[in-house]
Amino acid sequence: MPEPVENADSVTIADLNAWRVEFEEVCARFEGRWFRTESRDHFRQYLRGLLAPLERKNSWTISEFTGERRPSAVQRFVSLTPWDADGLRDEVRAYALKQIADERAVLIADPTGFAKKGRKSAGVQRQYSGTLGRIDNCQIGVFLAYANTTGDRVLIDRELYLPKDSWCADLDRRREAGVPDELTFQTRPQQVQAMITRTVAARVPFAWFAADEEFGQNPGLRTFLEERQIAYCMAVPKNTDVTTGSVSTVANCPTLVKDIAVALKPHDWSRRSCGIGAKGFRVYDWAVIARPGGHQYVFRRNIADGEIAYFHCYNPREEGLSELVRVIGSRWPIEECFEAAKQEAGLDQYQFRLYHAWYRHVTLAMLALAFLAVLRRTAKKGDPSPVDNPIRP
Repeated sequence: MPEPVENADSVTIADLNAWRVEFEEVCARFEGRWFRTESRDHFRQYLRGLLAPLERKNSWTISEFTGERRPSAVQRFVSLTPWDADGLRDEVRAYALKQIADERAVLIADPTGFAKKGRKSAGVQRQYSGTLGRIDNCQIGVFLAYANTTGDRVLIDRELYLPKDSWCADLDRRREAGVPDELTFQTRPQQVQAMITRTVAARVPFAWFAADEEFGQNPGLRTFLEERQIAYCMAVPKNTDVTTGSVSTVANCPTLVKDIAVALKPHDWSRRSCGIGAKGFRVYDWAVIARPGGHQYVFRRNIADGEIAYFHCYNPREEGLSELVRVIGSRWPIEECFEAAKQEAGLDQYQFRLYHAWYRHVTLAMLALAFLAVLRRTAKKGDPSPVDNPIRP
């Protein structure tokens, strides 16, 4: 087995020992999901490969890194070996939350795109991806992240979006990609509802839900959350009618959030930070107006150019503006999750076409990301300098 360090000078012996101890504990905890010794070995190899300092992380590079002559064993493990990706997902969530659970945590939903060639991969088509910033041939994964108040964040659930006409209605295409016959079309907000339902059923502690405009303007998702008394802060378009919460097509309507923002007085605004970004504190001007039934609209104004963003909040506990600002600022961690999962855990570097193989690879990448989050969390408790992934050069 190759030694995990390519540049031993970049980390300390203590870092390496902590990494190895946690890795062995994770393997011992999870490998029992596979009955055959061979499958357990392949699980260990695949996880190690996802954490390795490889430029690309696919079945070929992982096999080479872990000493396999051919990628067929790893490909078989992900595509053919019988195992339960949803059961692994639940255990990944439990493993991460044992360390980072927080009653004030925020659940964050967001889609991300996976650029793919051809038309065989499950769910692939030309479609808009905010991640890619354009319409491209890609798959869209919808994810649920968990962010606590001390800066820890992990991905805890995932769904592959299947377009309605080009995939869900094409039985031959579905079967070729291994899509279950009983699977029906779900919008992305409906997929988020399913993930939240699983999260609540698992008794995961959290206080808020946050999401972008795609979800904030969806009345079905808002109703779902409100019926369950789940507080939320979601971005909405500028032409949202504050009396209905729906997007209005009436120009210059006095109840549109963009018109209300214009009418706000200087004393309605207060300057606050909503977290720390790559360039320091994210400081904006903020204002809030109340609506009946625990609803509020929050306005965030850029202090440099005056651009305003709008948020619909359901705040049944009547928490203050500072808390709303914190929750809105917590949406960024899911982007950090995606970046870390893609750069450090190979989230987007798979070469599998089958529907169930997508779930298996992505769930294993989520485990790799959770492993790194737990390692950093453990390091914070005993060392003021958090440990990065010590197997990276």
